[in-house]
Amino acid sequence: MNIKTIKKAIRDVPDFPKPGILFKDITPILDNPELFRATIDLFTERAKQHGVNKIAAIDARGFLFGGAIADRLGIGLVPIRKQGKLPYKTYEETYNLEYGTATLAIHQDAFNQDDKVLLIDDLLATGGTALASAILIEKAGGQVVEIDFLVELSFLDGRKALDKYEVYAPVKF
Repeated sequence: MNIKTIKKAIRDVPDFPKPGILFKDITPILDNPELFRATIDLFTERAKQHGVNKIAAIDARGFLFGGAIADRLGIGLVPIRKQGKLPYKTYEETYNLEYGTATLAIHQDAFNQDDKVLLIDDLLATGGTALASAILIEKAGGQVVEIDFLVELSFLDGRKALDKYEVYAPVKF
C-alpha cells in the first residue's frame, strides 16, 4: 500500500468545525482494514527505528493510531487529554489553535527520565497542539524523539512551531 492510496482516501469536509475550515477526515482510512493496517505499519516502523519505549497520543484521533502502535510494539501508551479528563495529578498547557484556544493535560507520573517518546496525532495544522503536547511530555520527564502525524497541512506552516523536534507526516496537502 502506498502513500498515494492513503491520501486519496482522506475526504474533505467543508466548514467543519466552523465556517471557512476545510476539515481533512481520516475516518475512511479507519473504516478500511487494509488502509488502517498500512498506516499503522508506517508509524510502527518509524517507532522501531527510533527505539521508543512509550507512545504519547493526543486526544482524540491520536489515540486511534497510538493504541495500535503501542500494542504492536509491546510498549506503554500515554494519553494526552483535554483539561479535566484525567483523574490523577496533571501538568497542563494552554495553547492557540487555528480556531481558538485549548488546554491539554498529562499525568505527572507518565514518564521516567529515560523514556524515549513518540508523540502521535492525526494532523499537523499550526503546530500548537503538538507543541503543547511535547512541552507536557518534557515536563513529565520524557524525551520526545519524534512527532508523527498522518496528515500535514503544509500551507499552515506548523513545522515552524515544532522546529526543535523531528517531524514525520507522510501525507501532505
